[in-house]
Amino acid sequence: MKTLRHILLTAILATPLAQGETLEDAWRMATERDAGLAAVRSRAEAGRAGELAARAERWPKLTIDGSYQRFDDAPAFSFPVGGSSFVSPELVGGDDFLMGRARVEVPLFTGGRVTAGIESATQAARGAGLAQESYEQDLRLEVATAYVEVLRARRALRAAEATVASLTAYASDVAVMVESEAVARNDLLAARVTLADAEQARLKAENRHAMALAGYNRLLGEPMDRVPELAELPAELAAASLPAASLDELVERARVGRRDLAGLEARSLALAEQARSENASRWPQVGLMADYQHLENQVLDDEDFALLGVGFSWTLFDAGRIRQRANALSSASRAAAQDRDDLQSRVALEVRQAWLDVREALARVPLTREAVEQAEENLRVGRELYGVGLATNIVVLDAEALRLRAVSNNDNAVLDVALGNLRLKRAIGEL
Repeated sequence: MKTLRHILLTAILATPLAQGETLEDAWRMATERDAGLAAVRSRAEAGRAGELAARAERWPKLTIDGSYQRFDDAPAFSFPVGGSSFVSPELVGGDDFLMGRARVEVPLFTGGRVTAGIESATQAARGAGLAQESYEQDLRLEVATAYVEVLRARRALRAAEATVASLTAYASDVAVMVESEAVARNDLLAARVTLADAEQARLKAENRHAMALAGYNRLLGEPMDRVPELAELPAELAAASLPAASLDELVERARVGRRDLAGLEARSLALAEQARSENASRWPQVGLMADYQHLENQVLDDEDFALLGVGFSWTLFDAGRIRQRANALSSASRAAAQDRDDLQSRVALEVRQAWLDVREALARVPLTREAVEQAEENLRVGRELYGVGLATNIVVLDAEALRLRAVSNNDNAVLDVALGNLRLKRAIGEL
Protein backbone atom coordinates (compact mmCIF):
# COMPACT_ATOMS: atom_id res chain seq x y z
CA MET A 1 0.00 0.00 0.00
CA LYS A 2 2.88 2.33 0.81
CA THR A 3 4.35 1.67 -2.61
CA LEU A 4 1.00 2.40 -4.31
CA ARG A 5 0.64 5.73 -2.47
CA HIS A 6 4.19 6.61 -3.44
CA ILE A 7 3.44 5.87 -7.09
CA LEU A 8 0.26 7.94 -7.04
CA LEU A 9 1.99 10.89 -5.38
CA THR A 10 4.83 10.75 -7.90
CA ALA A 11 2.34 10.73 -10.79
CA ILE A 12 0.44 13.72 -9.37
CA LEU A 13 3.62 15.75 -8.89
CA ALA A 14 4.80 14.86 -12.38
CA THR A 15 1.54 16.02 -13.97
CA PRO A 16 1.84 19.63 -15.19
CA LEU A 17 -0.70 22.05 -13.76
CA ALA A 18 -3.32 23.33 -16.15
CA GLN A 19 -2.35 26.88 -17.06
CA GLY A 20 -5.56 27.88 -18.75
CA GLU A 21 -5.98 29.75 -21.99
CA THR A 22 -3.14 32.23 -22.43
CA LEU A 23 -2.97 35.43 -24.45
CA GLU A 24 -0.71 33.65 -26.94
CA ASP A 25 -3.40 30.98 -27.37
CA ALA A 26 -5.98 33.68 -28.01
CA TRP A 27 -3.77 35.35 -30.62
CA ARG A 28 -3.17 32.03 -32.36
CA MET A 29 -6.89 31.18 -32.53
CA ALA A 30 -7.81 34.66 -33.77
CA THR A 31 -5.22 34.68 -36.56
CA GLU A 32 -6.37 31.24 -37.70
CA ARG A 33 -10.07 32.15 -37.88
CA ASP A 34 -10.48 35.88 -38.48
CA ALA A 35 -12.23 36.51 -41.80
CA GLY A 36 -10.83 40.03 -42.14
CA LEU A 37 -7.28 38.73 -41.80
CA ALA A 38 -8.01 36.05 -44.40
CA ALA A 39 -9.18 38.82 -46.75
CA VAL A 40 -6.02 40.92 -46.36
CA ARG A 41 -3.91 37.79 -46.83
CA SER A 42 -5.72 37.16 -50.10
CA ARG A 43 -5.06 40.77 -51.14
CA ALA A 44 -1.39 40.29 -50.31
CA GLU A 45 -1.33 37.15 -52.48
CA ALA A 46 -3.04 39.12 -55.25
CA GLY A 47 -0.36 41.80 -54.97
CA ARG A 48 2.43 39.24 -55.30
CA ALA A 49 0.71 37.68 -58.31
CA GLY A 50 0.32 41.14 -59.87
CA GLU A 51 4.04 41.76 -59.42
CA LEU A 52 4.90 38.47 -61.15
CA ALA A 53 2.54 39.33 -63.99
CA ALA A 54 4.18 42.74 -64.42
CA ARG A 55 7.66 41.19 -64.51
CA ALA A 56 6.48 38.73 -67.15
CA GLU A 57 5.83 41.67 -69.53
CA ARG A 58 9.55 41.68 -70.31
CA TRP A 59 9.54 38.13 -71.60
CA PRO A 60 8.46 36.85 -75.03
CA LYS A 61 4.83 36.01 -75.47
CA LEU A 62 3.93 32.94 -77.54
CA THR A 63 0.43 32.69 -78.95
CA ILE A 64 -0.94 29.64 -80.77
CA ASP A 65 -4.32 29.52 -82.43
CA GLY A 66 -6.00 27.37 -85.04
CA SER A 67 -9.32 26.59 -86.63
CA TYR A 68 -11.18 24.07 -88.73
CA GLN A 69 -13.64 25.41 -91.32
CA ARG A 70 -15.94 23.87 -93.89
CA PHE A 71 -17.58 25.53 -96.93
CA ASP A 72 -20.88 24.53 -98.43
CA ASP A 73 -19.05 24.84 -101.75
CA ALA A 74 -15.37 25.74 -101.72
CA PRO A 75 -14.53 28.84 -103.82
CA ALA A 76 -11.92 29.01 -106.61
CA PHE A 77 -9.98 31.79 -108.34
CA SER A 78 -11.41 33.06 -111.67
CA PHE A 79 -9.26 35.22 -114.00
CA PRO A 80 -10.30 36.67 -117.38
CA VAL A 81 -7.91 35.50 -120.09
CA GLY A 82 -8.62 36.99 -123.52
CA GLY A 83 -12.20 36.31 -124.32
CA SER A 84 -12.54 33.51 -121.78
CA SER A 85 -11.91 32.93 -118.09
CA PHE A 86 -9.40 30.80 -116.29
CA VAL A 87 -10.86 29.02 -113.30
CA SER A 88 -8.44 27.53 -110.77
CA PRO A 89 -9.14 24.37 -108.84
CA GLU A 90 -11.08 24.87 -105.61
CA LEU A 91 -8.98 26.55 -102.94
CA VAL A 92 -9.40 23.60 -100.59
CA GLY A 93 -10.09 20.00 -101.24
CA GLY A 94 -13.19 18.38 -99.86
CA ASP A 95 -14.75 21.74 -98.98
CA ASP A 96 -12.92 21.85 -95.60
CA PHE A 97 -9.52 23.02 -94.40
CA LEU A 98 -7.32 23.48 -91.33
CA MET A 99 -5.50 26.67 -90.38
CA GLY A 100 -2.91 27.09 -87.61
CA ARG A 101 -0.71 29.92 -86.40
CA ALA A 102 2.12 30.44 -83.89
CA ARG A 103 3.20 33.99 -83.02
CA VAL A 104 6.05 35.22 -80.80
CA GLU A 105 6.17 38.86 -79.62
CA VAL A 106 9.03 40.50 -77.72
CA PRO A 107 8.96 44.15 -76.55
CA LEU A 108 12.06 46.04 -77.69
CA PHE A 109 11.26 49.61 -76.61
CA THR A 110 8.33 50.83 -74.51
CA GLY A 111 9.58 54.20 -73.33
CA GLY A 112 9.86 52.87 -69.76
CA ARG A 113 6.26 51.66 -69.63
CA VAL A 114 7.16 48.08 -68.69
CA THR A 115 9.85 49.09 -66.16
CA ALA A 116 7.50 51.54 -64.47
CA GLY A 117 4.73 48.94 -64.47
CA ILE A 118 7.01 46.46 -62.72
CA GLU A 119 8.06 48.99 -60.09
CA SER A 120 4.42 49.99 -59.54
CA ALA A 121 3.37 46.36 -59.09
CA THR A 122 6.33 45.77 -56.73
CA GLN A 123 5.30 48.68 -54.52
CA ALA A 124 1.65 47.62 -54.64
CA ALA A 125 2.63 44.09 -53.52
CA ARG A 126 4.80 45.57 -50.76
CA GLY A 127 1.92 47.75 -49.65
CA ALA A 128 -0.45 44.77 -49.55
CA GLY A 129 2.03 42.82 -47.44
CA LEU A 130 2.43 45.74 -45.04
CA ALA A 131 -1.34 46.09 -44.80
CA GLN A 132 -1.51 42.43 -43.76
CA GLU A 133 1.09 42.96 -41.03
CA SER A 134 -0.69 46.11 -39.81
CA TYR A 135 -4.03 44.28 -39.70
CA GLU A 136 -2.44 41.42 -37.75
CA GLN A 137 -1.16 43.86 -35.13
CA ASP A 138 -4.55 45.58 -34.92
CA LEU A 139 -6.19 42.19 -34.46
CA ARG A 140 -3.70 41.22 -31.75
CA LEU A 141 -4.43 44.45 -29.88
CA GLU A 142 -8.18 43.96 -30.25
CA VAL A 143 -7.93 40.41 -28.90
CA ALA A 144 -5.62 41.52 -26.09
CA THR A 145 -8.04 44.29 -25.13
CA ALA A 146 -10.92 41.81 -25.02
CA TYR A 147 -8.73 39.40 -23.00
CA VAL A 148 -7.91 42.12 -20.47
CA GLU A 149 -11.56 43.14 -20.25
CA VAL A 150 -12.50 39.55 -19.40
CA LEU A 151 -9.86 39.55 -16.65
CA ARG A 152 -11.12 42.92 -15.43
CA ALA A 153 -14.73 41.69 -15.37
CA ARG A 154 -13.66 38.49 -13.63
CA ARG A 155 -11.84 40.41 -10.90
CA ALA A 156 -14.79 42.77 -10.48
CA LEU A 157 -17.10 39.78 -10.14
CA ARG A 158 -14.85 38.17 -7.53
CA ALA A 159 -14.67 41.43 -5.60
CA ALA A 160 -18.45 41.74 -5.73
CA GLU A 161 -18.86 38.14 -4.57
CA ALA A 162 -16.43 38.76 -1.70
CA THR A 163 -18.39 41.82 -0.68
CA VAL A 164 -21.66 39.87 -0.73
CA ALA A 165 -20.09 37.12 1.37
CA SER A 166 -18.68 39.65 3.85
CA LEU A 167 -21.98 41.53 4.14
CA THR A 168 -23.88 38.25 4.51
CA ALA A 169 -21.70 37.30 7.44
CA TYR A 170 -22.00 40.78 8.89
CA ALA A 171 -25.82 40.74 8.58
CA SER A 172 -25.88 37.39 10.39
CA ASP A 173 -23.77 38.83 13.20
CA VAL A 174 -26.05 41.87 13.47
CA ALA A 175 -29.11 39.61 13.58
CA VAL A 176 -27.63 37.76 16.53
CA MET A 177 -26.87 41.06 18.25
CA VAL A 178 -30.42 42.29 17.63
CA GLU A 179 -31.85 39.11 19.19
CA SER A 180 -29.72 39.75 22.27
CA GLU A 181 -30.80 43.39 22.20
CA ALA A 182 -27.19 44.53 21.94
CA VAL A 183 -27.97 46.83 18.98
CA ALA A 184 -31.06 48.44 17.53
CA ARG A 185 -33.13 46.62 14.90
CA ASN A 186 -32.45 49.53 12.56
CA ASP A 187 -28.83 48.32 12.21
CA LEU A 188 -30.08 44.99 10.87
CA LEU A 189 -32.34 46.72 8.37
CA ALA A 190 -29.44 48.89 7.15
CA ALA A 191 -27.19 45.82 6.83
CA ARG A 192 -29.80 43.94 4.83
CA VAL A 193 -30.44 46.91 2.51
CA THR A 194 -26.69 47.22 1.90
CA LEU A 195 -26.50 43.46 1.28
CA ALA A 196 -29.32 43.74 -1.27
CA ASP A 197 -27.43 46.54 -3.04
CA ALA A 198 -24.27 44.41 -3.03
CA GLU A 199 -26.20 41.48 -4.49
CA GLN A 200 -27.47 43.74 -7.28
CA ALA A 201 -23.90 44.90 -7.93
CA ARG A 202 -22.82 41.25 -8.06
CA LEU A 203 -25.52 40.49 -10.64
CA LYS A 204 -24.41 43.42 -12.76
CA ALA A 205 -20.78 42.29 -12.48
CA GLU A 206 -21.83 38.78 -13.51
CA ASN A 207 -23.61 40.21 -16.54
CA ARG A 208 -20.59 42.32 -17.52
CA HIS A 209 -18.39 39.24 -17.20
CA ALA A 210 -20.70 37.25 -19.47
CA MET A 211 -20.75 40.05 -22.06
CA ALA A 212 -16.96 40.40 -21.94
CA LEU A 213 -16.62 36.65 -22.52
CA ALA A 214 -19.08 36.79 -25.43
CA GLY A 215 -17.10 39.58 -27.12
CA TYR A 216 -13.83 37.75 -26.53
CA ASN A 217 -15.19 34.47 -27.91
CA ARG A 218 -16.54 36.24 -31.00
CA LEU A 219 -13.07 37.54 -31.87
CA LEU A 220 -11.71 34.01 -31.57
CA GLY A 221 -14.47 32.43 -33.64
CA GLU A 222 -15.67 30.42 -30.64
CA PRO A 223 -19.24 29.90 -29.36
CA MET A 224 -20.23 32.97 -27.39
CA ASP A 225 -21.40 30.93 -24.40
CA ARG A 226 -17.98 29.27 -23.97
CA VAL A 227 -16.48 29.91 -20.52
CA PRO A 228 -12.69 29.49 -20.78
CA GLU A 229 -10.39 29.76 -17.80
CA LEU A 230 -8.05 32.57 -18.80
CA ALA A 231 -4.51 32.64 -17.47
CA GLU A 232 -3.15 35.82 -15.94
CA LEU A 233 -1.16 38.14 -18.19
CA PRO A 234 2.62 37.71 -18.51
CA ALA A 235 4.58 39.47 -15.79
CA GLU A 236 6.52 41.64 -18.26
CA LEU A 237 3.29 43.35 -19.34
CA ALA A 238 2.67 44.53 -15.77
CA ALA A 239 6.26 45.68 -15.29
CA ALA A 240 6.81 48.17 -12.50
CA SER A 241 8.67 50.66 -14.70
CA LEU A 242 8.37 52.47 -18.01
CA PRO A 243 10.18 51.15 -21.12
CA ALA A 244 13.92 51.84 -21.07
CA ALA A 245 13.69 53.94 -24.23
CA SER A 246 12.74 57.61 -23.96
CA LEU A 247 9.52 58.97 -25.39
CA ASP A 248 11.37 60.57 -28.33
CA GLU A 249 13.09 57.26 -29.09
CA LEU A 250 9.74 55.46 -29.02
CA VAL A 251 8.26 57.99 -31.45
CA GLU A 252 11.20 57.49 -33.79
CA ARG A 253 10.81 53.71 -33.56
CA ALA A 254 7.16 54.14 -34.48
CA ARG A 255 8.05 56.21 -37.55
CA VAL A 256 10.34 53.41 -38.70
CA GLY A 257 8.36 50.40 -37.57
CA ARG A 258 4.71 51.26 -38.20
CA ARG A 259 3.49 49.13 -41.11
CA ASP A 260 0.62 51.47 -41.96
CA LEU A 261 3.05 54.36 -42.45
CA ALA A 262 5.22 52.24 -44.71
CA GLY A 263 2.11 51.00 -46.50
CA LEU A 264 1.01 54.54 -47.39
CA GLU A 265 4.52 55.29 -48.63
CA ALA A 266 4.40 52.17 -50.82
CA ARG A 267 1.00 53.20 -52.16
CA SER A 268 2.30 56.67 -53.03
CA LEU A 269 5.27 55.17 -54.88
CA ALA A 270 3.05 52.65 -56.69
CA LEU A 271 0.74 55.40 -57.94
CA ALA A 272 3.70 57.54 -59.01
CA GLU A 273 5.10 54.64 -61.03
CA GLN A 274 1.68 54.04 -62.57
CA ALA A 275 1.69 57.69 -63.68
CA ARG A 276 5.15 57.21 -65.21
CA SER A 277 3.97 54.07 -66.98
CA GLU A 278 0.96 55.94 -68.34
CA ASN A 279 3.16 58.79 -69.57
CA ALA A 280 5.42 56.27 -71.31
CA SER A 281 2.46 55.29 -73.51
CA ARG A 282 3.06 58.54 -75.43
CA TRP A 283 6.27 57.12 -76.84
CA PRO A 284 6.48 54.66 -79.74
CA GLN A 285 5.96 51.06 -78.63
CA VAL A 286 8.37 48.85 -80.61
CA GLY A 287 8.35 45.07 -80.63
CA LEU A 288 9.87 42.10 -82.45
CA MET A 289 7.44 39.64 -84.04
CA ALA A 290 7.98 36.13 -85.37
CA ASP A 291 5.07 34.40 -87.07
CA TYR A 292 4.47 30.92 -88.43
CA GLN A 293 1.24 29.96 -90.22
CA HIS A 294 -0.12 26.78 -91.76
CA LEU A 295 -2.96 27.05 -94.28
CA GLU A 296 -4.26 23.85 -95.83
CA ASN A 297 -4.99 24.53 -99.54
CA GLN A 298 -4.54 23.10 -103.04
CA VAL A 299 -3.95 26.33 -104.94
CA LEU A 300 -0.89 28.01 -103.37
CA ASP A 301 2.53 26.48 -103.89
CA ASP A 302 3.08 26.09 -100.14
CA GLU A 303 0.98 25.51 -97.05
CA ASP A 304 3.50 26.78 -94.48
CA PHE A 305 4.55 30.43 -94.09
CA ALA A 306 7.00 32.09 -91.70
CA LEU A 307 7.96 35.72 -91.18
CA LEU A 308 10.10 37.88 -88.90
CA GLY A 309 9.65 41.59 -88.44
CA VAL A 310 9.65 44.66 -86.25
CA GLY A 311 6.42 46.52 -85.54
CA PHE A 312 5.58 49.70 -83.72
CA SER A 313 2.62 51.76 -82.68
CA TRP A 314 2.61 55.44 -81.75
CA THR A 315 -0.37 57.34 -80.45
CA LEU A 316 0.03 60.82 -81.90
CA PHE A 317 -3.30 62.28 -80.78
CA ASP A 318 -5.74 61.06 -78.13
CA ALA A 319 -7.42 64.32 -77.06
CA GLY A 320 -5.41 64.33 -73.80
CA ARG A 321 -6.50 60.91 -72.53
CA ILE A 322 -3.00 59.73 -71.60
CA ARG A 323 -2.01 63.05 -70.04
CA GLN A 324 -5.14 63.28 -67.89
CA ARG A 325 -4.87 59.67 -66.70
CA ALA A 326 -1.25 60.33 -65.73
CA ASN A 327 -2.26 63.54 -63.94
CA ALA A 328 -4.97 61.68 -62.03
CA LEU A 329 -2.46 59.05 -60.89
CA SER A 330 0.06 61.73 -59.88
CA SER A 331 -2.59 63.51 -57.81
CA ALA A 332 -3.53 60.22 -56.12
CA SER A 333 0.17 59.64 -55.37
CA ARG A 334 0.46 63.06 -53.72
CA ALA A 335 -2.70 62.37 -51.73
CA ALA A 336 -1.24 59.12 -50.39
CA ALA A 337 1.97 60.93 -49.40
CA GLN A 338 -0.08 63.60 -47.62
CA ASP A 339 -2.09 60.90 -45.85
CA ARG A 340 1.19 59.43 -44.66
CA ASP A 341 2.33 62.78 -43.27
CA ASP A 342 -0.96 63.17 -41.43
CA LEU A 343 -0.80 59.62 -40.08
CA GLN A 344 2.77 60.18 -38.92
CA SER A 345 1.58 63.06 -36.74
CA ARG A 346 -1.27 60.97 -35.36
CA VAL A 347 1.11 58.08 -34.66
CA ALA A 348 3.37 60.40 -32.64
CA LEU A 349 0.33 61.45 -30.61
CA GLU A 350 -0.75 57.82 -30.20
CA VAL A 351 2.69 56.85 -28.87
CA ARG A 352 2.70 59.80 -26.47
CA GLN A 353 -0.80 58.97 -25.20
CA ALA A 354 0.07 55.30 -24.66
CA TRP A 355 3.30 56.23 -22.87
CA LEU A 356 1.50 58.68 -20.59
CA ASP A 357 -1.22 56.10 -19.86
CA VAL A 358 1.41 53.54 -18.82
CA ARG A 359 3.15 56.11 -16.61
CA GLU A 360 -0.14 57.02 -14.94
CA ALA A 361 -1.15 53.40 -14.35
CA LEU A 362 2.27 52.55 -12.91
CA ALA A 363 1.95 55.45 -10.48
CA ARG A 364 -1.50 54.23 -9.42
CA VAL A 365 -0.42 50.64 -8.64
CA PRO A 366 1.48 51.25 -5.34
CA LEU A 367 -1.14 53.76 -4.20
CA THR A 368 -4.02 51.40 -4.78
CA ARG A 369 -2.14 48.45 -3.30
CA GLU A 370 -1.56 50.41 -0.11
CA ALA A 371 -5.18 51.55 -0.14
CA VAL A 372 -6.34 47.92 -0.24
CA GLU A 373 -4.25 47.08 2.81
CA GLN A 374 -5.57 50.11 4.65
CA ALA A 375 -9.16 49.37 3.64
CA GLU A 376 -8.86 45.79 4.89
CA GLU A 377 -7.49 47.02 8.22
CA ASN A 378 -10.15 49.75 8.40
CA LEU A 379 -12.89 47.15 7.92
CA ARG A 380 -11.40 44.84 10.52
CA VAL A 381 -11.11 47.62 13.11
CA GLY A 382 -14.57 48.95 12.31
CA ARG A 383 -16.19 45.56 12.84
CA GLU A 384 -14.32 45.02 16.10
CA LEU A 385 -15.36 48.43 17.40
CA TYR A 386 -18.94 47.85 16.34
CA GLY A 387 -18.93 44.50 18.11
CA VAL A 388 -18.07 46.16 21.42
CA GLY A 389 -20.40 49.10 20.90
CA LEU A 390 -17.70 51.71 20.19
CA ALA A 391 -18.70 52.38 16.55
CA THR A 392 -21.94 52.73 14.64
CA ASN A 393 -23.36 50.57 11.91
CA ILE A 394 -22.48 53.29 9.37
CA VAL A 395 -18.76 52.90 10.09
CA VAL A 396 -18.81 49.22 9.13
CA LEU A 397 -20.90 49.71 6.01
CA ASP A 398 -18.74 52.60 4.84
CA ALA A 399 -15.62 50.52 5.49
CA GLU A 400 -17.08 47.72 3.39
CA ALA A 401 -17.75 50.12 0.49
CA LEU A 402 -14.25 51.59 0.81
CA ARG A 403 -12.68 48.14 0.68
CA LEU A 404 -14.61 47.22 -2.49
CA ARG A 405 -13.58 50.51 -4.12
CA ALA A 406 -9.93 50.02 -3.12
CA VAL A 407 -9.84 46.48 -4.50
CA SER A 408 -11.45 47.59 -7.76
CA ASN A 409 -9.02 50.49 -8.11
CA ASN A 410 -6.05 48.20 -7.55
CA ASP A 411 -7.30 45.62 -10.05
CA ASN A 412 -7.91 48.32 -12.63
CA ALA A 413 -4.49 49.88 -12.09
CA VAL A 414 -2.67 46.55 -12.56
CA LEU A 415 -4.67 45.69 -15.68
CA ASP A 416 -4.28 49.23 -17.05
CA VAL A 417 -0.50 48.84 -16.85
CA ALA A 418 -0.68 45.65 -18.92
CA LEU A 419 -3.16 47.09 -21.41
CA GLY A 420 -1.13 50.31 -21.67
CA ASN A 421 2.02 48.33 -22.46
CA LEU A 422 0.16 46.42 -25.17
CA ARG A 423 -1.16 49.65 -26.68
CA LEU A 424 2.32 51.17 -26.54
CA LYS A 425 3.75 48.16 -28.38
CA ARG A 426 1.06 48.54 -31.05
CA ALA A 427 1.67 52.28 -31.29
CA ILE A 428 5.34 51.73 -32.13
CA GLY A 429 4.52 48.82 -34.47
CA GLU A 430 6.10 46.05 -32.37
CA LEU A 431 3.11 44.10 -31.06
